[in-house]
Amino acid sequence: AKLFEQRRDLVVSMLNQANGIKCPTPEGAFYVYPSVAELIGKTAPSGKIITSDEDFAVELLETEGVSVVFGAAFGLSPHFRISYATSNAVLEDACTRIQRFCANVK
Repeated sequence: AKLFEQRRDLVVSMLNQANGIKCPTPEGAFYVYPSVAELIGKTAPSGKIITSDEDFAVELLETEGVSVVFGAAFGLSPHFRISYATSNAVLEDACTRIQRFCANVK
């Protein structure tokens, strides 16, 4: 359980450092649900306007190769879901890519 807490804290910390993302600390499960509300209406690196959490997920995948589940799939717009039930190295890499993507949203 300690290992998953460390992974959760790593992901929450890194995502909260990403421009325009707010990530609350979840109580249970192996997922975090960060908000991309501040990114709606902004322009992705591709030049496309981010109009929804679904757009965010598609653009993130195409630009950085990181797959997240958009919140609308769970009735949780404007959030996305990311699992932290994987290795620290994978999580750090994914969060670094998300930070880079967000830094390039204008």
